[in-house]
Amino acid sequence: MDTPTATTPHAVVIGSGIGGLTAAAALHARGWRVTVLERAASLQPVGAGIGLAPNALRALDVIGVGDEIRALATWQGDGGMRTPSGRWLARTSAQAAADRFGDLMVPVHRAVLIDALAARLPEGAIRTGTPAALADPGAAAGGRRAVVTTPDGDIRADLVVGADGINSGVRPALFPGHPEPSYAGLTTWRVVIPAPDRPFAPHETWGRGALWGTQPLKDGRVYAYAAAAAPAGGAAPDDERAELLRRFGTWHHPVPAIIGAVAPDQVLRHDVRHLTTPLPAFHRGRTAILGDAAHPMAPTLGQGGNQAIEDGVVLAHHLPPHGDPGAGLAAYSAARVHRTTGIVRASARVARLVALKGAPAVALRETLMTLSRFGPGLALRTFDGIADWRPPQHTYSDQAQEHDDRRARR
Repeated sequence: MDTPTATTPHAVVIGSGIGGLTAAAALHARGWRVTVLERAASLQPVGAGIGLAPNALRALDVIGVGDEIRALATWQGDGGMRTPSGRWLARTSAQAAADRFGDLMVPVHRAVLIDALAARLPEGAIRTGTPAALADPGAAAGGRRAVVTTPDGDIRADLVVGADGINSGVRPALFPGHPEPSYAGLTTWRVVIPAPDRPFAPHETWGRGALWGTQPLKDGRVYAYAAAAAPAGGAAPDDERAELLRRFGTWHHPVPAIIGAVAPDQVLRHDVRHLTTPLPAFHRGRTAILGDAAHPMAPTLGQGGNQAIEDGVVLAHHLPPHGDPGAGLAAYSAARVHRTTGIVRASARVARLVALKGAPAVALRETLMTLSRFGPGLALRTFDGIADWRPPQHTYSDQAQEHDDRRARR
């Protein structure tokens, strides 16, 4: 099915999520011929919003998408952490975050980001409605190409990227017997709806064993997310909107208004799973994995998609179109396994804090959060070493390079 060329190596990406499309765009910019195989019939993502932190924006600069996303920034002024009654535990601001990490924090709808990434690829590079499985990871030594099986036949590739999510088929093919992701103790709900009439400050609100967050989007809608300690595999006896009302309907504005405006079929519910036993590497042979296929994490630091974006640009950095793919893949694993393992573990620690239900434990948690008033920037320090990350390579597009140059001169 696939005919190799003598001059242009071919990379096959399994999965067209955020990480897969970032990797594809970065590899294409590096000079690879790229094919993205997506099981679903379209690129419309199953999901809601995503908060893009400065580390992800700088990674997106590498492929010329960063400024397009920065233009969607909506956070102006204050925000912070609250109790269900509305009392502020800790305040911060968009300016404080930008000063600390050197860039913005931008909430966007996932579909907007997917479209921006897909636009960086040539026509025909993405094949939807094409399930794929890894048949052979290939071998860097000796040049044996990797093999991907599809309904239309086998594809032999110089590189395969497994970006097929938390239920990855590529991960166990590379590392059979490794523990699978386990339940993190939380279930989550997500919605995107028109903004309520009354204004509100962006916030994350922590209650007993539960959390709610509300973020405005540039298009006038809001992205809201919730999490609660609950048994794995649960479901509402009626519908998930009713479940949100039971759990969060008495919380401060705008929480009840948002739930009241949601249709039952607009609520997404998922159990949170994470991989707390890290993989020994993110590659084998000529095959790499990234994002949730490599390091699924709790969403409590908002870094799942951000780390997938980092993965994609770092992978491309270490894989020029000519050279030893084995050395490049080993360098990719060395760069990413340690960093993502630390973020997975930090996210798990925050998930345990969210799950606290006992009154003494919750009171202590609130006291510690409140202390951030006496230490400017303390609420942001959780993201030190995460949001201040910078990609190892220069940007590939002139526009993005100009943006980096302007920032360096400030």
